[in-house]
Amino acid sequence: MTEVRGIIGSGIGKGLNGAIPSSPFPSSVNVKPSLYRAPVLDIIDERALDRECLSQSLVSHGLNMTIVLFNSIDAWMAKYSGESSGLLISLGSHDFTESGIEDSIRMLVTKFPELPVIILSDNHDLRQVLTALDLGVKGFIPSAVGIAVCVKAISLALSGGIFISTESLPELRRLMSVADQQERKRAEVFTSREEEVISMLKLGKANKIIAYELDLRESTVKVHIRNIMKKLKVHNRTEVIFKLNELFS
Repeated sequence: MTEVRGIIGSGIGKGLNGAIPSSPFPSSVNVKPSLYRAPVLDIIDERALDRECLSQSLVSHGLNMTIVLFNSIDAWMAKYSGESSGLLISLGSHDFTESGIEDSIRMLVTKFPELPVIILSDNHDLRQVLTALDLGVKGFIPSAVGIAVCVKAISLALSGGIFISTESLPELRRLMSVADQQERKRAEVFTSREEEVISMLKLGKANKIIAYELDLRESTVKVHIRNIMKKLKVHNRTEVIFKLNELFS
């Protein structure tokens, strides 16, 4: 059974002990005191009504956690004590890739690598989802899903999994299909050995290093590079990379 402990984020009215909270942040939804101590989920959302409704809905749909609310990453950083089991950041209509947001998430994931970070967003195009996952985010939840799905997504992320909405799968399949077509196109142009040389060129490795790592003569590497440049109709190694990106990006 759950109950509200204090006022959730509004700062209006009195808590259970009759005292008016001195600050609306943080505030919490909690289970009644017992020998069992529920894990803590921190939620960051700049919109007071949204964060309060979200926290109440999560608890009412079976998320057995203490939920602590914050209105900004800065407010969370000032209060973080290391007791949280996870951090849910609700972006609303903001893009994950907006200036400042992506950098802030990167900072959080880097500074607190053991803390699962989950994103809730109105915008969930695949580019944003993949960018978030690349940074180490453990879940990207579109706000279009039901609250029950949201509870399951949070539970999955906190147990070590990674949540991606099925709404992102069609676009992911399309991109995988495009990538597969590009792989086949490249296979028709370059030999397997030339592909190995290309992968080394992308890393900026010198011919001598390429020869050593591929167990080839340096003269053989030069022949492969000349053949690659001839097929791409370019004149140097730098142009090879640009042309490859242009043709097979």
